[in-house]
Amino acid sequence: MKNVKDIGSAELIIDDKVFNFSLIEGSMGEKAVDLSTLRRETGLVTYDVGLVNSGIAASDITFVDGEKGILLYRGYKVEDLALNCMFLEVAYLLIFKKLPTVDERKYFSKLMNLNSMIHEDIKNFFSTYPEHAHPMAILSAMVVSLSSFYPEISDDTHKEPFLHTVTMLLSKMRTIAAFSYKKSIGQPFVYPSYKYRYCENFLNMMFASPVDDYQIDPVLERALNTFLILHADHEQNCSTTVVRTVGSSGANLYASVSAGICALWGPLHGGANQAVIEMLEEIYKGGMKPQEAIELAKRKNSKMRLMGFGHRIYKTYDPRAKIAKSTCETLLKHLKKNNDPLLDIAMELEERALRDPYFQDRNLYPNVDFFTGVAYRAMGIPTNMFTVIFAIGRLPGWIAHWLEMKTDPDQKLMRPRQIYAGEPLRDFVPVEKR
Repeated sequence: MKNVKDIGSAELIIDDKVFNFSLIEGSMGEKAVDLSTLRRETGLVTYDVGLVNSGIAASDITFVDGEKGILLYRGYKVEDLALNCMFLEVAYLLIFKKLPTVDERKYFSKLMNLNSMIHEDIKNFFSTYPEHAHPMAILSAMVVSLSSFYPEISDDTHKEPFLHTVTMLLSKMRTIAAFSYKKSIGQPFVYPSYKYRYCENFLNMMFASPVDDYQIDPVLERALNTFLILHADHEQNCSTTVVRTVGSSGANLYASVSAGICALWGPLHGGANQAVIEMLEEIYKGGMKPQEAIELAKRKNSKMRLMGFGHRIYKTYDPRAKIAKSTCETLLKHLKKNNDPLLDIAMELEERALRDPYFQDRNLYPNVDFFTGVAYRAMGIPTNMFTVIFAIGRLPGWIAHWLEMKTDPDQKLMRPRQIYAGEPLRDFVPVEKR
């Protein structure tokens, strides 16, 4: 395994018999017991619901330390990348392992523009969806269909052909996402333009119309770039594991990403920022004050939950949340959003929760979903598009993990085991005797 060293062994004692397994260490000091031969040597499997204690890959893409609040993409701090890079530079870094040179960035951007259009026949699919179909459903179906419309796309992982595949997916998925929004509100599609950068193009396709002289706000473009970078990868999360799992069967990149989109749709994963706004609406419509909502959320048997607080991995302040908060504050000030009651509730909730010992003792800090949800609302992006934007941001990470999985000589078909808890062997009873 790359950049993983053997640092000793761990003993497992079963019925007085001792089994030794390698103790390994990654490049950032994280340690693991290599149990890849456990079943062969002992006849046993591990029982680890949710795979919360199991490493499924030796990956060099992203490092997360939840106790210290560290997130690195290919060794770079996410803070440095978010403040100094455009989203496409970070996408290039994740997929091709290096930040692009000036010439590489120009070529990458050129390919993005050339590949931004979607086949005209794909537009017919949009008309078959119900008027208010969720954009995530449309996005997943359209992405998996791309390989049928573009059969020249291959799974060749050499850099030049794969670069074309990558730019096709990154660019066309953004176009599909914008088209799905236009479909949901009954407006005509706005085509991508060579005049605009990646995020500019998305904003223009979302908000321009034949009867509105839409001007792209550079502050909104910078904010969107930042949020996409913050979402670009996060190690072996639910959707990334799904992408790897589907890819391990030999499925192509488009099928794997489509499956990842479906996983991201869940409210416990990518749908969390949408859940934040829905929670704020519930508080507002119920006439509840922020302090009342906090007290209700603290009650043991209460159904009230403060969405956007706490994280499965981070036991301190999420480093992405710090950047998202700063970006959100800049955005709200720029847009002069002084009269939105939901945004007011959100800011007061955060302020009160950070001072509350209940949240402090449980490490329940605002996470990245809390601030991105608030910011997207301020930008005029509808709630059902929040997870779609998350998917666009997470796409480079999915591609990077699929490529890493595809080129890993140790990769196997993902096939977890289980502990059977059903009926023991039973005799079959013919229907007339039941």
